[in-house]
Amino acid sequence: MQLQTFARYPHAPTIVSRSTGPELKEKGFLVAEHPTRKLAVILHTDVVGSTTLVQKNESLAHARIQDAFRRFSSTIDAYNGVTHELRGDALVAEFARASEAVSAGLAFQIENTESNARLEDDLQPQLRIGISLGEVVIADNTITGAGVVLAQRVEQLAEPGGVCITGAIHEAVPQYLPLDYSDLGKREVKGFEEPVQVYSASVEAGKQVSPPEPAVSMEAQSRKPKRLWTASAIALLILVVGALGWWQPWKPEFEPASMERMAFSLPDKPSIAVLPFTNMSGDAEQEYFVDGMTEDLITDISKLTGLFVIARNSTFTYKGKSVKVGQVAEELGVRYVLEGSVRRAGNRVRINAQLIDATSGGHLWAERYDRDFRDIFALQDEVVGKIVSALAVKLTVSEQAQLRRKPTDVLEAYDYYLRAKQGAYNYDGEGLADALSLYEKAMALDPKFAGAYAGYARAAVDVWRYDVDWVLPGPVARKRAYEAASHALSLDSDIPEAFSVLGVLQMVDSRYDEAIASARKAVSLDPNNAEAYLNLALVLTHAGRPTEAVEAMETAFRLNPRPSPGTYLLSGLVLFMDHQYERATEVLEKSREAMPANEAVHEQLAMAYAQLGRLDEARTELNDMLKKRPWVNLAYMRFFYAYHKRKEDLDHRLEALRKAGMPEWPFGYEGRKEDRLDPDAIKTVTFARTWVGHGTDGAPFMKQISEDGTIAYRDPSHSLTGVASVEGGMYCQQFPAILTGRKYCSHLYRNPEGTPEEKNEYVNVSIFRIVHFSLAE
Repeated sequence: MQLQTFARYPHAPTIVSRSTGPELKEKGFLVAEHPTRKLAVILHTDVVGSTTLVQKNESLAHARIQDAFRRFSSTIDAYNGVTHELRGDALVAEFARASEAVSAGLAFQIENTESNARLEDDLQPQLRIGISLGEVVIADNTITGAGVVLAQRVEQLAEPGGVCITGAIHEAVPQYLPLDYSDLGKREVKGFEEPVQVYSASVEAGKQVSPPEPAVSMEAQSRKPKRLWTASAIALLILVVGALGWWQPWKPEFEPASMERMAFSLPDKPSIAVLPFTNMSGDAEQEYFVDGMTEDLITDISKLTGLFVIARNSTFTYKGKSVKVGQVAEELGVRYVLEGSVRRAGNRVRINAQLIDATSGGHLWAERYDRDFRDIFALQDEVVGKIVSALAVKLTVSEQAQLRRKPTDVLEAYDYYLRAKQGAYNYDGEGLADALSLYEKAMALDPKFAGAYAGYARAAVDVWRYDVDWVLPGPVARKRAYEAASHALSLDSDIPEAFSVLGVLQMVDSRYDEAIASARKAVSLDPNNAEAYLNLALVLTHAGRPTEAVEAMETAFRLNPRPSPGTYLLSGLVLFMDHQYERATEVLEKSREAMPANEAVHEQLAMAYAQLGRLDEARTELNDMLKKRPWVNLAYMRFFYAYHKRKEDLDHRLEALRKAGMPEWPFGYEGRKEDRLDPDAIKTVTFARTWVGHGTDGAPFMKQISEDGTIAYRDPSHSLTGVASVEGGMYCQQFPAILTGRKYCSHLYRNPEGTPEEKNEYVNVSIFRIVHFSLAE
């Protein structure tokens, strides 16, 4: 005879027997004549410290405990559950759905906390709740079995006022519910051979749980007495259900992505987009951390050759928006979408994540993690591992080693690193200045943090490229970018970002073969990095290989289908240099729409329109550019774009600007040939002389030039040192702090109408300004 007992209570146990008999009844046992076996969700609860409460005031304690159970029974009923036993200080209930059981438990705990808060004494019954999934036996409204025992054991692990659930319940509860989970690990529980995975459950801050629609077809509900509902009660129920309709995750409305609506054909490998994780911390200051976590996850999986990963810039266009997974898949051309949330509170980090097949709506994997911040890298690795496993991606040996590599052992340095990355994405002076400062703090805390050096290199090269000289003088920014990128690679030779930076710097130094090798290395290390492909396209364009540059650019666009305006600007140049003027115009017009005040957009559109013969439009664009920078001229552009490897490429660019109407020298100045100083005259007015005068804006200046050509220059805004020389019949200057430290040459003219009093006897027409001066005595 096989017996199953449930002896938690101090009352006569119920015994379910396959061969029952009168002798059992005679011994005082309750015998179930027709037991029912089934798999069910079981909720078990008891009162914390009931004996202590009774000792304080027996009658009042019993009354309040019974009131708590009465209220809990009503809650169970509202969530379609069935209360099977209510004895002494314990209660057992059955549910058909895990979501309803967990919701009922949490809803009651919230309500009971509020009820206790209204009591003026300390006789406040608190309950622990445990929920499990298992086989049970029901007879005579009594429920027994392994599922009940497991729920009881799990309940004992809960905090007062808390809810604990098994791993099976955790997996069965839909991910859409506004719940948080703490992973309590696998626990040894009495009566079970294998450890049991346990979680504690709670409601997300600012959210609530509400009863679902009554499930009258449930077997459990059929055993309940029917109720008569008043018209007002029905109306109220309809109002509540309608207002809280989102709280029905078991009835999701999922529209799968349509292959016909895909903006791009799916790649021949698993394709995935990682949406920005939601900041659930209730603290806007943690936004940088959540974004950084998302970006690090994208960075990690983008390095895997077996995956096709959409770029961060594209997925972050959905940040803060309510979008359907199918829509995201269609717009980005992917099959899988990863979404989730992050909550950081002190040293605890809680992450919810789920991987969805957008073509079917199926969940390939979903998990919740509750870890110490010190375990953040292990947690990231685990999430990546789950994605790799779910998509059956085979990793190379080097990829496995790369994923195991921790970026730093100093968590404070990592925190500064995440803050810096978000600041660098602003691409403005303030953002870049903040990023450089934060990267420096990270490097100071951990001098071996290769990622921080690579990030610093990227921010510094952007300061140099975008000429944000108030943050760092151009040559200084360029030098620091070189140093930081090189140091990053000395610490970790597999950092793609550092190679991308070196590629751009080597290109400007006319080291084209090295630049191409560095840019291609960045792509090979991070095959899904759209920015690496863009840098490769830029390098190939200036190396005189436009067709290859276009191929790299198109790959970048596929990886980043929703690119930034700056990406359109760069692609416009790549297409222009490949003589694809129509396509260049299309992308540049998109860039102009997003950045109407950007001078570079107007410049490149002027070039493309001019080559298409649309000269009126070309002049309009050029005039819009000159309104912002009226001194811009062809001599300056020849100097500024001198890092084209092929002279015909530079001439191609300049000829387009000439067609659009760009002047040869600043402000359209055209000095008379007879007034131009020859080399000997230039030397006479230059070496061992002092110039005093004013610029076009009227600002005074003084320039002292020694016998050996050393320059000391001062005006109200600048104090510079440099070197002067005479080359090719022109006056040449070189200042380390401006124009990337490169030498530039221009003409000197006599001014026939000038006078010593007005300090305008001579005119220096440089590539970016005009100054009038006289020689000091």
